[in-house]
Order: sequence, then structure tokens, then C-alpha cells
Amino acid sequence: MGAISIWHWVIVGVIVLLLFGGRGKLSGIMGDAAKGIKAFKEGLKDDDKKDGPNDGISSLPRTEAEKEELKR
Repeated sequence: MGAISIWHWVIVGVIVLLLFGGRGKLSGIMGDAAKGIKAFKEGLKDDDKKDGPNDGISSLPRTEAEKEELKR
């Protein structure tokens, strides 16, 4: 019961072949993930450039005092 049988080794071998076999599938997957993360970060930077600098000031006045201050 505690010994490793031939079927255990077969299952381990199949899993190793799936992960590491055939032109570096695992490294290809990791490379694709890295490209996706890089594209996501660049997309975030592009959104910041489109919005322009934001000092936390809303473009729409929210209170009557803010409306009066903008009129001055």
C-alpha cells in the first residue's frame, strides 16, 4: 500500500511529459503570460496619458459653494 507501483510512475511520467515535453510548452505558457502582463501595464499607462493630469478636482461642481467659487 505504501510502495509506489508502476502505475504511479506512469502517471508521474505523463504529467512530466505534459508539462515539460515538446518544445518547452511550460516556458511558452510563461512567456505568453509575461507578454500579457506587459501589455496590460502599457494599457494602463496609455489610459493615464489620455486622461491627463488629475489633481483630484472634479470637472463638475458638486455643491453650491463650489459653483459660487467657480463663478468668481
